[in-house]
Amino acid sequence: MGGNRTHARRSRYRAVAAGAAAAALAASVAACGGGSSPDANEPAGAYRVKVVTAEFPAKQRLGQTSLMRIGVRNTGRRTVPALTVTVSIAGRAGQTSSLPFAVHGPEPGLAQPDRPVWVLAAHYPKRAGSSKPGGTQSANQKTFNFGPLKPGATVEGVWKLSAVKTGRFAVLYEIDAGLSGAARAETASGVEPGGSFAARISEALPETIVTDSGRVVEIPKKRRRGAR
Repeated sequence: MGGNRTHARRSRYRAVAAGAAAAALAASVAACGGGSSPDANEPAGAYRVKVVTAEFPAKQRLGQTSLMRIGVRNTGRRTVPALTVTVSIAGRAGQTSSLPFAVHGPEPGLAQPDRPVWVLAAHYPKRAGSSKPGGTQSANQKTFNFGPLKPGATVEGVWKLSAVKTGRFAVLYEIDAGLSGAARAETASGVEPGGSFAARISEALPETIVTDSGRVVEIPKKRRRGAR
């Protein structure tokens, strides 16, 4: 699932970063690279954007590595100050986690209460077609900053993720135009751009056969039932 969807207000994602955004974000960008530093004086207003790519496998297996792709085009006439993508797993456990691809454990007293559902590979996200990191993680660890986006330009972020927890999950993403809250992104219809991916992580390994050409392929479920 992808495209334009209205989520709850962005403030729920940024509450943890509100007080220390200016100083902490500057330090984070300097250390990680790949984005632009936040500007407390970023031009205010609405910036028109469109989600043009939204891909993430719906069926995955434990230990499998998959790519999540989100592409955004600036369809307006002004440069977007800082194109950001905020990611979170749906549900209370995901919303209360401080990490984008994790859920918050209910057990009290845990040294690390956030339990990953997917592990993000080092030096990711990247811009599609680039070998360099392309989305700086901000003071809010769920928000990735891809820097300014000129009118007509498109940026596609690529996250390399390894599934480490079985179950059904929904990954929410929302797009914004800045880090201070002054600049905001909106679609042509005036709603906040974003969407979601539904993914099922299974523990079962596929049943396979070797074809006459030597390829290893998965046996379709219907064929498995007929062979019994």
